[in-house]
Amino acid sequence: MASTSTGSSGTYATDLIVIGGGPAGCAAARMAASVGMRAVLIEPDALCRNLYRIPALNNVLGGHTSGPDLADAITAELKGTDLCRLELGRSATDLRADDAQVTVTLDTGTSLSAPYAVVATGVGPLQPRDVPWITAPPDLTLPPLWKADVAEGEGRTLLVLGGDRPIGTFLRAHPTTVTRLLVAYPPADDYKVEEIRDDPRATLLPVEHVTLHPPQGTTTAAEAVGRSGERQSVTADAVFLSIGNAPTAPPGDLVRDATGYCRPDAQHPRVIVAGDLRSARYQRVMTALGSGSEAALHAYYATRDLLAKDDG
Repeated sequence: MASTSTGSSGTYATDLIVIGGGPAGCAAARMAASVGMRAVLIEPDALCRNLYRIPALNNVLGGHTSGPDLADAITAELKGTDLCRLELGRSATDLRADDAQVTVTLDTGTSLSAPYAVVATGVGPLQPRDVPWITAPPDLTLPPLWKADVAEGEGRTLLVLGGDRPIGTFLRAHPTTVTRLLVAYPPADDYKVEEIRDDPRATLLPVEHVTLHPPQGTTTAAEAVGRSGERQSVTADAVFLSIGNAPTAPPGDLVRDATGYCRPDAQHPRVIVAGDLRSARYQRVMTALGSGSEAALHAYYATRDLLAKDDG
C-alpha cells in the first residue's frame, strides 16, 4: 500500500502503528502485511515473551501444543515479511489521536504517525496490594505462578494466592512434578478452582483473608482466615500469585473504564484496541490472535475508504 498524505499532516510515517508484541499485536502486524500495509510494531521486550512461559496449550489451532512452539512460529512469520518494521526494546510513552492521524511517541523521543493504530499491550499480574483480601508488606512484589521454576520447586511446597486458571495450566504442563500447591483463594474464585479440585498435588484453602508475614530464611509464613472465621497458619517454601491481571495501556488518548480496561467501542475512531486489553472476559491466545487480525483488517478497510473519499 502506498504512503498517503493528509494535507497539513504531511506524509504518514507508516500505514499502521501496532503497540504491543504479544499474540494480538503480532497477528495485527502480520495481517497488515498480508494486505500490503506497512506496519511499525513497538514492543519493550521480546515478541510473544509471555508465550515462552506457557509450557502447555490445549486450545490453539495448528497443532501447537506449547507456548514456545507457537511463539517461534509467530515470530518467524512476522520476521519473514519486509512490510513490518520491529521496534523492539522500545516503549510507547504517549499516544495522541485526532481527525487526521494517530501519533505515537517512543521512549527515544521519536514520533511516528499513521492513519490508524492498534493498541495490544495486554495485561500484567496484579500484586497483593491490589486486592482487598490480602494483607502484605507494602513493598512486597511477588511473581505469578507461570514464572515458577519447576525444577527448583520439585519436592517443595508453594503457597499460591488466588485461584486463577494458570494453576491448571501449571499442573497439566508438569504432570509428574511432586510440587505441592497450597491454593488460598477468595469466594470470587470458587468457580475457577474446579479444574484442579481433583488433582492430589493441589490443596485448596477457601479463605476470606490472608495475611503474609515477611519471609523468614527460606520459608514464608501466612495466616489464613477461613470462610467461617477459623484461623490457620500456613508455611511454604515460596509464594506465587494467581490473582489475575491488570491492564497495561500506554499513556495518552485511550479511554479506560473503571477497571482500567480499554473497551474498543469507547475509543477514538483511529485507535483500535485488540487482545487482552479489551476486557478480562476473553483473555485467551486464540481470541487475542483473532482480535489482532480483525483490528488490522478494520484499519485496512477504513484507510481504503479514506483514500476513496480523497480521490473523489
